[in-house]
Amino acid sequence: MSRFQVKKVAVLGAGVMGAQIAAHLVNVRVPVVLFDLPAKEGSKNGIVTRAIDNLKKLKPAPLGDVADAGLIEQANYEDDLAKLGECDLVIEAIAERMDWKLDLYKKIAPHVAKHAILASNTSGLSITKLSEALPEALKPSFCGIHFFNPPRYMFLVELINTPTTKPEVLDQLEAFVTSTLGKGVVRAYDTPNFIANRVGIAGMLATLKEVEKFGLTPDVVDDLTGKKLGRASSGTFRTADVVGLDTMAHVVKTLQDNLDEKSDPFYPNFATPPVLAKLLELGNLGQKTKAGFFKKAGRDFLRFDLAKGEYVPSGDKADEVYGRMLKKPAAERLKLLRESEGAQGQFLWAILRDSFHYAAVHLATIAESARDIDFAMRWGFGMKQGPFELWQEAGWTQVAKWIQEDIDAGKALANVPLPQWVFEGPVAEAGGVHTPEGSWSASKSTFIAPRRLPVHERQLFPESVLGANAPDANKAGTTIQDEGDVRLWTLDGEVLIASIHSKMHAISPDVAEALAAGVELAEKDYKAMVIWSPDEMFSVGADLQAMLPAFVVAGIGAVEAAEEELQNVMLKIRYASVPVVSAVRGMALGGGCELAVHSAKRVAAMESYIGLVEVGVGLIPGAGGLTYIARRAAENAAASTGTDLLPFLTEGFTAAAMAKVGTSALESKKLGYLLDSDVIVPNKDELLYVALQQAKAMADAGWRPPLRRQFKVAGRSGAATIKGQLVNMRDGGFISAHDFHIASLIAGVVTGGDVDAGSLVTEEYLMTLERKAFCSLIVHPKTQERIMGMLSTGKPVRN
Repeated sequence: MSRFQVKKVAVLGAGVMGAQIAAHLVNVRVPVVLFDLPAKEGSKNGIVTRAIDNLKKLKPAPLGDVADAGLIEQANYEDDLAKLGECDLVIEAIAERMDWKLDLYKKIAPHVAKHAILASNTSGLSITKLSEALPEALKPSFCGIHFFNPPRYMFLVELINTPTTKPEVLDQLEAFVTSTLGKGVVRAYDTPNFIANRVGIAGMLATLKEVEKFGLTPDVVDDLTGKKLGRASSGTFRTADVVGLDTMAHVVKTLQDNLDEKSDPFYPNFATPPVLAKLLELGNLGQKTKAGFFKKAGRDFLRFDLAKGEYVPSGDKADEVYGRMLKKPAAERLKLLRESEGAQGQFLWAILRDSFHYAAVHLATIAESARDIDFAMRWGFGMKQGPFELWQEAGWTQVAKWIQEDIDAGKALANVPLPQWVFEGPVAEAGGVHTPEGSWSASKSTFIAPRRLPVHERQLFPESVLGANAPDANKAGTTIQDEGDVRLWTLDGEVLIASIHSKMHAISPDVAEALAAGVELAEKDYKAMVIWSPDEMFSVGADLQAMLPAFVVAGIGAVEAAEEELQNVMLKIRYASVPVVSAVRGMALGGGCELAVHSAKRVAAMESYIGLVEVGVGLIPGAGGLTYIARRAAENAAASTGTDLLPFLTEGFTAAAMAKVGTSALESKKLGYLLDSDVIVPNKDELLYVALQQAKAMADAGWRPPLRRQFKVAGRSGAATIKGQLVNMRDGGFISAHDFHIASLIAGVVTGGDVDAGSLVTEEYLMTLERKAFCSLIVHPKTQERIMGMLSTGKPVRN
């Protein structure tokens, strides 16, 4: 069977989106060539060069490892069009101008490989109209692709076909975007702004209308429409500032230019809001210009007041009563909001009603099914639930009646009634648009099951919608044991899975004991063990709150015993007779990092943030983290031609002493917490599948644990060299006296204590040094200040 292989990609346009798409391709190890116009002065690739340089400065970072910027090949349209023939996928990402795009297509068409897919990254221009400029031979392999900004982090990618796009082209592209780029794909109809921006921007404009109606201020609105409402924490206005008010205005203009009251009954609400028009006039475009709806002036946070035409103090919060309402179950929550007499409650009901109304009216024309709208809003706009999911959870029929009553009373933003399918037929009978059989397609008048391509078989627990009754990873498979906040279970009877479900997956003594039991069970009855949890966190490390009561009651001896037990668990994992694979996603901090590095292998999601962060609470890594750093330094030194251990130790020491955390799996590898032999998985939903495959392959290949062996340390002379540098930092005011004390203890452990350089030591010996240093710190008043500060505020204390 032949399959579509993407060996190289061309990105046309080195603007903000094009350059970031190229950066993400490099992140996932796809060779990429980035094109733009030839520069008028200097090197012809000057525009591309500047764009790549800018990638290194952008926040959040588009590159998983900033050093990889040099892997982006540079090109221009004058000299390098022949390079397009080397590419299997060409993504056009120039400015949102139909005439510019059409002109470019004429230029590139002769050079695009016959087998290649050509895709236009646009947020809303007609893909069909764009295709009309292409020669007949290219039309079957042309489609639309819409990345959301920033493309490294935003999960949603919309794919849009034309009447002439071959079906297999979208299937091939979806497979690549899903597995290689790590995205969630939604296929959209070729309508203005597709799905997410159509519903999302219409919702934002509706929100601005309701804000004006109810007389609320941006700070209060953001407090109401952020996490409390199950949406992005930045709320409404801050999100607009981050996206860019010029970008928002462009998407709004696409709606204005391509729709009318006949095609969209809500069209009168698409007029550019006065406040947005004023900010655009002032050149205040949001975060990129450091002023938009909000502005930071020194330590003050200001908001724009349209009536005054200036920025005024911000910081007002919503009434607490609405925060309490929003914590209620969906049915009760919506009822309370609808019956609320306060402006804030009425506003919340209004924007939810508007979103339900808009999604229902347009479902038939913009999306194949309600699932596509809900996924688009979750993945593209950071909503916890899509509009149909919330409506269905709150009670389909009752909410539908409320919406229609508001429409009839003239309270809604448009007088168009809800579609008949809302009240009659399969949806009304099922109690909503999502069922185990599939989600409602208004255009096809039936429930449609999720699309299943071969690539989706890699997702054992894919994201699903409420009402679909998809398997719950917390209950799936066969549970063998569920004690100590760790569930031991199996999907196939071959590999044991250990899922930590304590708060933030913190490692308490009970969790450590359960993991040890898991290793023993795996050694007895299974091929391997995988440590994986369904939600977005591997582990934040040792559970300090669980440790403190033992310290108060039994003193430092209890802490030392608990630390020794945790160290023994790490060694048990390292030397288990079956491979133990850690499937890492999100934060793996402190003890979570130590758990990962002691595993036989790590399979890490691209967005994994790994590091030893104990110094933030005035401690040192105490569960083998420093021992790992010393051992890896010795192993790397032994594999080199040099004899000096210190250069190999410096990076690991610095990472631990400065609590460095890798901001991606790629950076975590540079810090030494992931190895070249470890596997990085772009799509979070494929993590468990890959980890299980790796574990089975290791077992089937006759895997044996490493032999216990001694290794060399840098000794007291190495420690003295490191401490000399620390003295300079302390005396220069770069670190506090307590920071100096902690870093000196770390140096003492990783260099092996009071021994000669080159002395041979064991892991157990270094772990003893770790325990002693850890326990000496936990009784230190300044460390206790740091611990209590972190537990009470969640923020590090610098003392």
